[in-house]
Amino acid sequence: MPELDLLTIVLLLLAGLAAGWVDAVVGGGGLIQLPALLLVPGISPVQALATNKLGSIMGTSTSAITYYRRVQPDLRTAGPMALTALVGAFGGAIGASHIPDQLFKPIILVVLVGVLAWTLLKRNVGEHDNLRWVGNGHKRIAAMIGLLIGAYDGLLGPGTGTFLVISLVSALGYSFLPASAIAKIVNFATNLGALIFFVPSGAVIWTIGLGLGVANLIGAYIGARMAVAKGSKFVRVVFVIVVGALIARLAWDVLA
Repeated sequence: MPELDLLTIVLLLLAGLAAGWVDAVVGGGGLIQLPALLLVPGISPVQALATNKLGSIMGTSTSAITYYRRVQPDLRTAGPMALTALVGAFGGAIGASHIPDQLFKPIILVVLVGVLAWTLLKRNVGEHDNLRWVGNGHKRIAAMIGLLIGAYDGLLGPGTGTFLVISLVSALGYSFLPASAIAKIVNFATNLGALIFFVPSGAVIWTIGLGLGVANLIGAYIGARMAVAKGSKFVRVVFVIVVGALIARLAWDVLA
């Protein structure tokens, strides 16, 4: 385990708290937590990714339970989506140490710019449910989205919750609040799928991951309650801010 000074520990815990809050509201907490882990002296990218999953799963489980009790998300969508996302995340984790993220960042950046523009131009999008597809067609689209985003989460991770919310709002027609609720269930599955690979491989740094997890859990509980209390308009505002931050971060990485 890398040796940590007090300042690094404090910064990691603050990053975990903030990541849990952001993830619970709209996703994208990995944008905060994973870069913080990569600053730890002596930690490898795969160790950082694996340890991030341990911290995140504690937060996503908390927010998923909180949302389920208060929003009652549609399990007919969440179920197949979570199942394929778990499989996708396991497969993505296997390739995490072999595929450079430089291949993906420019593509993700372009997609996010388009998503942000679409969200800003369509001011009423995500305010009310307007479900697309019906029956098995709805489930198939949900499962396909889960598989693709799950694979991304296992491979890289940051922004997964945001991509889930984007897909649920734009492709399936949910409003932001139930989309966030379903996204938490699916995000729990993606974290679990990645950990099924990372834990036996020995990549997880348990002491750091559990500390991050406690901070993440607290942030997630606060964030989920705020999102439920304030509704879809609040989630939409946070969504725009987080996507903007993600674009800025990825643009910086690509230009650097």
